[in-house]
Amino acid sequence: MLHALMGQATQGISPTSLALAWTDWMLHLAQSPGKWQQLAQKAWDKDLRWLDYAMRSALGQDAEPCIDPLPQDRRFRSEEWQRWPYNLMQQAFLLNQQWWHNATTGVDGVTRHHEQVVSFVARQLLDLVSPVNFLATNPEVGAAIVRERGANLVRGAARLSEDISRRARGLPPEGADAFRPGIEVAVTPGEVVFRNHLIELIQYSPATPDVHAEPVLIVPAWIMKFYIMDLSPHNSLVRYLVGHGHTVFIISWHNPVEQDRNLGLDDYLHEGVMRAFDTIRERLPGNKINAVGYCLGGTLLSIAAAAYEHDQRAYLNSITLLAAQTDFSEAGELMLFIDESQVAWLEDLMWQQGYLDNRQMAGAFRLLRSNDLVWSVAVSHYLLGERAPMSDLMAWNADTTRMPYRMHSDYLRKLFLNNDLFSGRYRVNGRPVALSDVHVPVFAVATMTDHVAPWRSVYKVHLMSHCDVNFVLASGGHNAGIISEPGRAGRRYYTALHRRGDRYTDPDKWIELADERPGSWWPEWLAWLDRVSPGGMAAAQPVEGSLGLAPGRYVLER
Repeated sequence: MLHALMGQATQGISPTSLALAWTDWMLHLAQSPGKWQQLAQKAWDKDLRWLDYAMRSALGQDAEPCIDPLPQDRRFRSEEWQRWPYNLMQQAFLLNQQWWHNATTGVDGVTRHHEQVVSFVARQLLDLVSPVNFLATNPEVGAAIVRERGANLVRGAARLSEDISRRARGLPPEGADAFRPGIEVAVTPGEVVFRNHLIELIQYSPATPDVHAEPVLIVPAWIMKFYIMDLSPHNSLVRYLVGHGHTVFIISWHNPVEQDRNLGLDDYLHEGVMRAFDTIRERLPGNKINAVGYCLGGTLLSIAAAAYEHDQRAYLNSITLLAAQTDFSEAGELMLFIDESQVAWLEDLMWQQGYLDNRQMAGAFRLLRSNDLVWSVAVSHYLLGERAPMSDLMAWNADTTRMPYRMHSDYLRKLFLNNDLFSGRYRVNGRPVALSDVHVPVFAVATMTDHVAPWRSVYKVHLMSHCDVNFVLASGGHNAGIISEPGRAGRRYYTALHRRGDRYTDPDKWIELADERPGSWWPEWLAWLDRVSPGGMAAAQPVEGSLGLAPGRYVLER
């Protein structure tokens, strides 16, 4: 109970975990005089370089910057930051940031996890005091104040008040009301053909006279509303598939409440994914299924596929994994929030609530990209008085869900901490299942800037398989890289086929050898589906056993 009460204040982050990481780093640093000498020398060199740069800038001479921002750091790109004295501020900040990175990494004896946590916390604290975040030290804000005579600050204050009020009342962000499921988004015609306490299964109406014999089942992650796959008509992956002759089913997950606290990962497997398979086979007997899993939905689909192969049930025609990990040994920066202490802390917090609240989940994801999702947003909204127009993807992102106590604990321990699935220890119906049993063709998509499922982690699907793997690396992040409709500017992807029996190629070598192609990866996937689903049949409307129109009831649960 103590942990649960404290967790409300810490947003679910364990102070014990942070203290252990800091102690590990500090004690080893204290016993590393060679590291002290190195850091002192770096500090001296950086000070001299900055002083030389400052003197040249003050005298109006051409001066090469001491340091350039990292490619993903967009805070100092504008022309105002290159003028005196703001150029001195940004150079000093970047040099300090680099020094602290050197100080928190490369200390002999510190565990890799603790090193990553300490480096991450140091970066968060530095981002907090960045000159970008303050009126007096941000030239773009200063210029806006002069240009608009302070009107930007008035707008910013009004927006801050509105955002605080909406958050306190549990309302979505301003503008999200313009993207309502079933009205503006999630409008592809279809019917709910099955419902239990955990899922609704939606079958979409065919849009072509003939369809492929093998239907498509999409399994989204249970931490998201399904309609990311069916946003506006122009960027709906569901509508794209239906329009090209595929019969599409999708799972819509129930948004759990306190009474659902004991729903576990096995319930999500048996009463979710496997129940959807059984329903489709009842409606389309004898037809194998092209199964698609997104994010954790792809992980759950992989478990189901391994279980089916173990039992020699030929339900699957192919598997498509979208930003989905099967090996969690290198699951990226999200692992900063996952160790024994952190998981125990979260379990105590969920024990009191019965679930993990969507705000607590969102806080961790925002911290991973605090520059983009916290500070730059705050500066833009509240200091510059600017707010980007709400988009369908942004509105979907704000339409969050909860996770039951038992299920969240199950997947954190079994998948992230113990890596049971990839190690062959995950049990279904009391028997261990192995991903190496999967023999159907696999199409796997990763995205270049994914902080949730890093592409090198997703790439490990090659290590599991005794099957053909068509791997695609697409531009964009975890969501925008997947929802990447044809015609969208600036998109590109890499692709290569790994045939069963081919020797393993590491990811860095793979990207050197893969074909780079412009545009969306969707047509590439569609062509692959056509190859693995050559048969056809007359289209049939989903009328028998209808429980209501798409998008159903569960997607509307708050």
